[in-house]
Amino acid sequence: MESATLAKSPRTFPSFAEAFRVWLKVAALSFGGPAGQIAVMHRILVEEKRWISESRFLHALNYCMLLPGPEAQQLATYIGWLMHRTAGGIMAGGLFILPGIISIMALSYIYAAYGQVGAVASLFFGLKAAVLAIVLEAVVRIGKRALKTDAMFVLAGAAFVLIFFFGVPFPLIILAAGIIGFAGELSGHSSFQVNAGHGAGGKTEHTDSLLGEELPPHARPTVSWTIAVAAIWLLLWLVPVGAILATLGQANVFSQIAIFFSKMALVTFGGAYAVLAYVAQQAVEHYRWLAPGEMLDGLGMAETTPGPLIMVLQFVGFMAAFRDPGGLPPMLAATLGGLLATWVTFTPCFLWIFLGAPFIEKLRGNKALNSGLSAITAAVVGVVLNLAIWFAIHTIFREVFRFSQFGLTFDAPVFASVSAWALFLSVAAAIAIFRFKIGMIPVLIACSLAGLGLYLTNAIT
Repeated sequence: MESATLAKSPRTFPSFAEAFRVWLKVAALSFGGPAGQIAVMHRILVEEKRWISESRFLHALNYCMLLPGPEAQQLATYIGWLMHRTAGGIMAGGLFILPGIISIMALSYIYAAYGQVGAVASLFFGLKAAVLAIVLEAVVRIGKRALKTDAMFVLAGAAFVLIFFFGVPFPLIILAAGIIGFAGELSGHSSFQVNAGHGAGGKTEHTDSLLGEELPPHARPTVSWTIAVAAIWLLLWLVPVGAILATLGQANVFSQIAIFFSKMALVTFGGAYAVLAYVAQQAVEHYRWLAPGEMLDGLGMAETTPGPLIMVLQFVGFMAAFRDPGGLPPMLAATLGGLLATWVTFTPCFLWIFLGAPFIEKLRGNKALNSGLSAITAAVVGVVLNLAIWFAIHTIFREVFRFSQFGLTFDAPVFASVSAWALFLSVAAAIAIFRFKIGMIPVLIACSLAGLGLYLTNAIT
């Protein structure tokens, strides 16, 4: 029934109010890092609502993977822009980070006032186990859709080995994969085409999507529009930074937050994990905003609340201003510091999408470009698998060590430090999701309540 309706009126877009409700649902379910968040968007927007086709979703995802910043938030902005122009992009991208802003801010207040709270930590303990199962499911789901040929499987495997065992930088892996796919298409190979081997299946998905495959009028780039977009978003990003510098001077903590996180917005290729080590080093050793270990506490908040993992930067900005408030009350200064870090982190994300997406849409029919982008997606599957394993190691084991021999460098678990309850909850969550197809929210709630119950019975401390 629904497919027939879509086929008759493929250009009948949902209202802005309906889109608001759907994007709010996406935001509320955006647990599990980029892998889980992308899987949630795919399930809701491609499979349930059928707003956008599989190939168009992957095309947008491929572009977002190339950008600095959180790819899932940028993907939401891209699709929101396709559906409802600039206002839709702002709504989708803004709602995507709103639950994270609220959650991280609330937890930061608790952390600054009381430090580690056992009950809160126990909720995180249970949530991490559920998130691990969700991330693993996302790897499987994305892999099934992105790895269409043997060549793509090889690229995904190579990407995983290079980044996990050898520590090859994420941008180099992405660049190499893009070149391989682009060159492969130019040489006559179709191994990296999005719809390779699908036959008529691609046609069906096109008619089933509300957006269709045509280029929307607002997605046709012009010189005047490009200049206007660049000017508006650069001003929104840099004017507050300049005003803070001019008013408070470079030594002020708010100036340092504005400059440091603006730099991070330009180099956060590969998502949060790719840059967190550098942020932690600078925040602890150079600026002395955080004590050793507090960065991991902030990451725990970001991993177990909705929104991008890069939201941990709000916690860093919060604690920086809390400990150096100047003439302001510490909590007020901390609130402003956290919001400032968030502003300079995410404002550039809208710039990259609104500036580049029209050109990417116009080039969507270019086979060589599509093959390059598809090869990048295959490599990203390997990178996401690396993140899933990293997360599993740090969830199930209390201690890890850095193995660095024979040219290999990776985090290895101390097997004697295994947490039996973390392992049990992770396996239970995986069975619930993979075997019984239980939804994310019930699994998250059940695991968090289990963690709280273990804390109350002194099974964990």
